[in-house]
Amino acid sequence: MDRTTHDTGTEADGGIEGPPLPLGRRVDLPGRGRTFVREVPGPPGAPTLLLLHGWIASAGLNWFQVYEALGRHFRIVAPDLRGHGRGIRALRRFRLADCADDAAALIDELDVGPVIAVGYSMGGPVSQLLWRRHPDQVRGLVLCATGHSFVKGGRERYVFTSTMAALAATTRLGQLAAHLPSRQVQRLMPIRQDRARPGSLQRWAAAEMRRHDPRVLLEAGHAIGNYDAGRWIGEIDVPTTVLVTTEDRAIQPETQLAMARAIKGSDIHLTRAGHVLCARPEFAPPLAAACASVAERV
Repeated sequence: MDRTTHDTGTEADGGIEGPPLPLGRRVDLPGRGRTFVREVPGPPGAPTLLLLHGWIASAGLNWFQVYEALGRHFRIVAPDLRGHGRGIRALRRFRLADCADDAAALIDELDVGPVIAVGYSMGGPVSQLLWRRHPDQVRGLVLCATGHSFVKGGRERYVFTSTMAALAATTRLGQLAAHLPSRQVQRLMPIRQDRARPGSLQRWAAAEMRRHDPRVLLEAGHAIGNYDAGRWIGEIDVPTTVLVTTEDRAIQPETQLAMARAIKGSDIHLTRAGHVLCARPEFAPPLAAACASVAERV
């Protein structure tokens, strides 16, 4: 039985026109749920990039600037992670490990593995866990604006994760904006908000974000705060490139570099940008170069 249905790539709430995006489709993952994935076929025989987006983003929001550039050289598979956009909806608590298992199930369902996993921000831990839990599915890693641990220090980690856990237990759909810690979220949001009347891109981004599950977003924040791969990050044995955003205030460049140095043989690419690089046209060249450096080594 065919378990996929086609969905347009530019649809948004209220008929708002967004950026040009590859077509998306919904895919049922047996035993896990229904997710949404955007795809670019790429050249015949091209390596497959699995694009894993960041917190409070989606496959559309995180990667809209790079589909065209990457699609010239790679096949692209970009899912919405669970609770984000049109990703899997589940009653169980959000876990980064479940996102990694979802990604492995999607690779199997689409028969596209092994892949080069490209993780941005929260997608970095998902990529790392995909390698750790399903090593046969991963032939290389590209880690962008991310780390192997996100919240420094026991006290800071406790405050952050406790706050996220408490909010996740009380937040209702209509209260998401009031409860989320605005400064931290604004640093991680892929589309900047300003006082000017929003254009079509901003309206599209807002409509895309309304698809998120608020409870899951907060649980994801809690999971990010608790994430620490320090004990095993050095075991990664596939070609890896780390794209460091040197002006990042959400994930400090020192944190990104510490991860890169812990992965033996990793390439380090520096780009002068902050955490919302993914929303800018200048994101495409450094990301394409990072992906190419991994593809050459695999």
